[in-house]
Amino acid sequence: MRNNLTHSQPQDCLRSCAVPLQATRLIRIITLSLSAFVASSLMQVAYSAEPADKVSAQPSIKPVKIMTLASQDMNLERTFFGRVSAKQSVDLAFQVGGQLFDFPAIEGAPVAKGSLVAKLDQEPFTLALDRAKASKAQADRTLRRLRQLQGNGATRASIDDAQTASTISAVAVRDAEYALEHATLSAPFDGVVAMRKVANYATIAAGIPVVRLHDLSELRIEIDVPEILFQRVGNDPNLEFVARFPASEELFPVEYREVDAEASEVGQTFRVSLGLTPPAGLLLFPGSSVTVIGRVLNVPGGITVPATAIYKETDGSTAVMRIEGDDEQDLRVVKTPVKIGVSARGEIQIMSGIESGTEIVSTGVSALSDGLRVRRFVSF
Repeated sequence: MRNNLTHSQPQDCLRSCAVPLQATRLIRIITLSLSAFVASSLMQVAYSAEPADKVSAQPSIKPVKIMTLASQDMNLERTFFGRVSAKQSVDLAFQVGGQLFDFPAIEGAPVAKGSLVAKLDQEPFTLALDRAKASKAQADRTLRRLRQLQGNGATRASIDDAQTASTISAVAVRDAEYALEHATLSAPFDGVVAMRKVANYATIAAGIPVVRLHDLSELRIEIDVPEILFQRVGNDPNLEFVARFPASEELFPVEYREVDAEASEVGQTFRVSLGLTPPAGLLLFPGSSVTVIGRVLNVPGGITVPATAIYKETDGSTAVMRIEGDDEQDLRVVKTPVKIGVSARGEIQIMSGIESGTEIVSTGVSALSDGLRVRRFVSF
């Protein structure tokens, strides 16, 4: 019995150990199969994702706004505010003193050339003239008598003295006539009485202004213009001025008359005087306000571009991004150096470097590089 048990135990052990060995082998086979399957799946995923990565790596074509350069003439317009003045204004004064006796001038009323404006009391001047004439007659008689007595008691010296007295009396007559003539003031031109400076019956001295007259046969409009426009005034046939008054919306053409030859201390402007025939239906006096519009016609405008179209280099030079390419699907930008300036309107103007009719990028040039492919932006 003991021997049988001894011989049967190894066989039972071999049988019981074979079961775990077979399971282990099966697990290894399954594990290797799963690993191969996972590796194969990952490789397939990698290969399928490769074209998408390549597509995403390709650079996109940037849309840009494009403008065509064009050169055209333009009209410049500036507005100025001015004042009306008379063609000429004068303060009339007597050249002799006396009492104001007749003063028919009415402020704001028109006066004709040669009409009476003011008159002094004439009697003192008439008496002075009569006295001068009497003295002249007496001097002339004395001279004639001495000449008749020459050689019979009248000396040559006495005759010369009489001659001098006669000459002086003649001067006195002319002086009295002058005083009488200038004791009356007449209008030197057709005009308007602007102001009476003294009252009637007042006693005034010679040279004291009595009345102010305005010559309104032509109105003058004074405006201050900057130096850049002053260079054109009177010389440029394309420069014209029109005036508009507060009481009317009508525009009246005005003409250049004269300019001050010295700039103002403030603003560096020049005073320009324009002429205007008094418009019918408007009562305009010196001091009236007026708006003047200055127009420069057919000014060469050159090529103007927005500031966003200018590419500025680090050295201060400027360029634009020119569009190159005949195929809309294959457009590229070419950096083109240009020289810029400021137009009469204050816009950026291309002075040289590119011609009219060329297409350039109008905005966002700082984000572009030379030779970059672009496409035309149409709309959102």
